[in-house]
Amino acid sequence: MTTVEPEIEATYADATAPVDERVSDLLARMTREEKLAQLGSTWAFTLLEGGRFAVERARPILRHGLGHVTRVAGATSLKAAQVARAANAIQRFLVTETRLGIPAIVHEEVCSGVMAREATIFPQAIGVASTWDPELNRQLADAVRAQMRAMGSHQGLSPVLDVVRDPRWGRTEETYGEDPYLVSRMGVAFVRGLQGVDLTDGVLATAKHFVGYGASEGGLNWAPANLPPRLLREVYLYPFEAAVREGGLQSVMAGYHELDGVPCHANQELLADVLRGQWGFTGSVVSDYFAVNDLHSYHHFAQDKQQAATVGLGAGVDVELPATDAYADALGRALDAGEVSAARLDEAVSRVLRHKVELGLFEDPYVDEDVAATTANAERHRDVALEIARRSLVLLKNDGVLPLLGEAGTVALIGPNADDARHLLGDYSFAAHIEALVEARKRRGLLGEMMTIPDDLEIDESTDGVPTVRDELAARLGDRLRFARGCDVRDPSTDGFAEAVAAAAAADVAVLVLGDRSGLTPGATTGESRDRSSLDLPGVQEELVRAVVATGTPVVAVLVAGRPVGSDFLHEECAAVLMAWLPGETGGQAIAEVLLGEVNPSGRLPISYPRGVGQIPVFYGHKVSGGRSHWHGDYVDSPVAPRYVFGHGLGYTSFAIDDAVVENAEVRAGDSVGVEVTVTNTGDRAGEQVVQLYVRDPQATITRPVLELKAFARVAAAAGQRVTVRFALPTGQLGFYDRSMAYAVEAGQIEVYVGFSAADHTHAGTFVVGADPERPTPKVFSGTAEVRQL
Repeated sequence: MTTVEPEIEATYADATAPVDERVSDLLARMTREEKLAQLGSTWAFTLLEGGRFAVERARPILRHGLGHVTRVAGATSLKAAQVARAANAIQRFLVTETRLGIPAIVHEEVCSGVMAREATIFPQAIGVASTWDPELNRQLADAVRAQMRAMGSHQGLSPVLDVVRDPRWGRTEETYGEDPYLVSRMGVAFVRGLQGVDLTDGVLATAKHFVGYGASEGGLNWAPANLPPRLLREVYLYPFEAAVREGGLQSVMAGYHELDGVPCHANQELLADVLRGQWGFTGSVVSDYFAVNDLHSYHHFAQDKQQAATVGLGAGVDVELPATDAYADALGRALDAGEVSAARLDEAVSRVLRHKVELGLFEDPYVDEDVAATTANAERHRDVALEIARRSLVLLKNDGVLPLLGEAGTVALIGPNADDARHLLGDYSFAAHIEALVEARKRRGLLGEMMTIPDDLEIDESTDGVPTVRDELAARLGDRLRFARGCDVRDPSTDGFAEAVAAAAAADVAVLVLGDRSGLTPGATTGESRDRSSLDLPGVQEELVRAVVATGTPVVAVLVAGRPVGSDFLHEECAAVLMAWLPGETGGQAIAEVLLGEVNPSGRLPISYPRGVGQIPVFYGHKVSGGRSHWHGDYVDSPVAPRYVFGHGLGYTSFAIDDAVVENAEVRAGDSVGVEVTVTNTGDRAGEQVVQLYVRDPQATITRPVLELKAFARVAAAAGQRVTVRFALPTGQLGFYDRSMAYAVEAGQIEVYVGFSAADHTHAGTFVVGADPERPTPKVFSGTAEVRQL
């Protein structure tokens, strides 16, 4: 890397000086225009022409410096080396052509890997959560960190820490599911992997969407979230707090929505009082795209752009993304009018500058273009993607038809997702967002008036190098495989049904690969702003299922989707159902391996699987008075229980709990409780299981959920092998917000349950938390789990 030689002797340019001194020195030298520039951003394509940095186009945008560059990789079709070259050129201009030589932060979307043309496409987050393996998520984030740094990027807009209990919401696929504890474990692991040991080689993680975005009215994007204060703190704020306190999170993105009449970008109680005051957060708060001006144009909370800037900056939004709008002239006018203080401006600018110092940008703003080419989608990163994809697949049902036939027999492969690589990818994959750029160009301003796509921007929608399910099964089955598409995801045509039915009737087993197309455009059925009023398969896919089942050939349904989907008929009449989520570039291989028994499925549901939209919300951690209709229990026309419960998942072997013991009858508040569980693989092949520990507090002064997940451990065992898991459960995990809205661990009895899902569990015992007024119990976010093979 190139080392910058500062043209002036200044403390801020001295790498040996303390960070605070460098930031203070630089801030004192800045004009107001230069300060405002640090709170703004621009799309990368506004600085490029023909894929290369365009000096004259860039000069008026960069003349005072810049805070962020938006998506050099994700908003262009540049290859990795070209991304690095463009990032270097932008930084070179800022370092050599602006008065103070302040480099920019380049940010990218990283929901399923770096959203870049040549980067590894990992499984979507809901699939990652299905592994119940935070270490794999840390490895994913570490791979993203390496790829981003190699391409000259410094901030990733992830993890998504929204707790979601309404799968109608299109962004369900971007989340880690319904449980705040599982979301927090996945989130903390991602933050640690992305930020690394030291930010000089790390990438700023940006937790989003602060807060409650996934709890919207009607499952509709950007709709209000109606959350009472205790639920907000115990469920929706919890993963963010864990990411800040445990993970050292450095950035937060505010949500588009409103809470109790106040849009999140204007919510000082959340952004200042809770995030900074109560949790001690010292990083930066960035806006969601276009969301500062949305305070005026969408929410009508502010009367004009100037007031939107005043309210946003005043509430604690430090940086405006994806392009400077309200934080430009409008914010300048607000400062002139005294509506925003100079001190608040300096505070926000200082946070941006601190990040730039900590990232080492003043010393090393450039990257090696050759390294970028070899790091993007390196084999070691694809290996991580494949391991996650394998462990993310959830076998929901199996009457014995899986694994598929051995040496003999034919397989009919049918369905719109069987031979389409694009359909394996999530909404924040590169291919999906390139479609959004095409749509924006066509409509001259999709996603807000600030997103106008230049006519000279090259747009390449390729999914080259991503094998399909058909590719992978054909490589293994050869001429034993027969393929018929049957129908499209959304198109109403049934012209392909006859071919599909004939193929199924002539085969020994039929594999239907069905589900969604993820993205942001009208052609997508899941993803951002692709909310649905039904959980049945879109288009005529349900009719295709009925037609194929009617042949009498055993049917395996593989659901490639961003949310729980499928009718009663599909789940009841198909011989097996495999939930594949959106498994990324190695998903075709993982699906083929599981279908053929090369890999034993071990994914577990991170979200309850409804029978239909009439049950929503349905989640395991409801209150004692919830989850049923008093006094008959069920609905008139349906059970109240979900189709498949939280934590559910089958494999090709079986496990049983031999013993579960709570080691402590009584503990003082502040201590930990030991829980030991012995599990045996009772099947005839090796496999993996997720041991889950739940608690219930039946004596609390505030009503508590019937079950709360507090620990889990993934265990592997050979056939007949026994494994012991010892959990250390801190009492600080058992608290809740009392009537005065203070976090409290109350004295009293706690029930402990261990098992393999929120329904398949055994009572391990109880213990009593003793009162200790002399010893306050701080909140604790996790304990430990030690796995020992016997």
